[in-house]
Amino acid sequence: MKSKSLLKSLLLATVGASLFAFAVTFFYDPAKLAPGGLTGFAVIISNLFPVLSTGTLVLLLNIPLLILAWFRLGKKFFFLTIYATAFASVLMNVLEPLAANVVPLTDDLIAVALCGAFFDALGLGLVYRSGGCTGGTDIVIKILRKKYRHIRTGSMALIVNAVVVTASLIAFGDFELSVYAAIAMVIESIVLDKVLYGGDSAKLIFIISDKYKEITDELLVKVDLGVTLLTGEGAYMQKPKKVIFCAAKKHTFPKVRDVVKAADPSAFMIISSATEIFGKGYKDQFNEDL
Repeated sequence: MKSKSLLKSLLLATVGASLFAFAVTFFYDPAKLAPGGLTGFAVIISNLFPVLSTGTLVLLLNIPLLILAWFRLGKKFFFLTIYATAFASVLMNVLEPLAANVVPLTDDLIAVALCGAFFDALGLGLVYRSGGCTGGTDIVIKILRKKYRHIRTGSMALIVNAVVVTASLIAFGDFELSVYAAIAMVIESIVLDKVLYGGDSAKLIFIISDKYKEITDELLVKVDLGVTLLTGEGAYMQKPKKVIFCAAKKHTFPKVRDVVKAADPSAFMIISSATEIFGKGYKDQFNEDL
């Protein structure tokens, strides 16, 4: 079981690091966009002093923070982070000659910022889900998240990476580039939070009906949905009531609505949204690292 879990983590880290390297090599680096992290600093340095490649700089700048990760974040995180960071750095160097023949893919910096941010955030999110990160300021964010659990990863990345965008403005003296870098940074933050937290969103449903038994049986059998019966009391009539409570994924909700409508068209339904749900059918366990 442990080997399967490790294999899954390595697969996620590999795909995520590949997407991250692709975003940097084909979008950020050629356009001189530095939307955040140590990678952003590497883009700035490699463009100002083209002695070392961006991939090599990413690896070198990460060494002090990787040492910190060993002591503060555990061996598994350290191993996966070393793997993802090294893999992404090597892949950047491998892709650089190929990118030189095809970049710029477009002269539209908005398109560059959007595409770069999307692939970057998707890659980072997958590496996070593997149990590691791509190094750099991600390590700082991981450490801060242990203390400030109420701040989401993407939001914290937005705060930390604002420093890099400011540095790019100072280094390149190009306000327009900094604006596009800021756009990429915001998009990255939104997509990253969606990857980490948005996949388990669902509808929370309260159903009040005298035909609760029929509705409950239908939901259990036909929809295969977990149901909890709550005991309530109608304030006006002061009669006991059974309240059906359940959580349904978005694609399942129409079936729930159809079941209730068929059984009792006059049933009272309250529907709200949940951004995260832990338990069977959703997240198997609380992942404190995300």
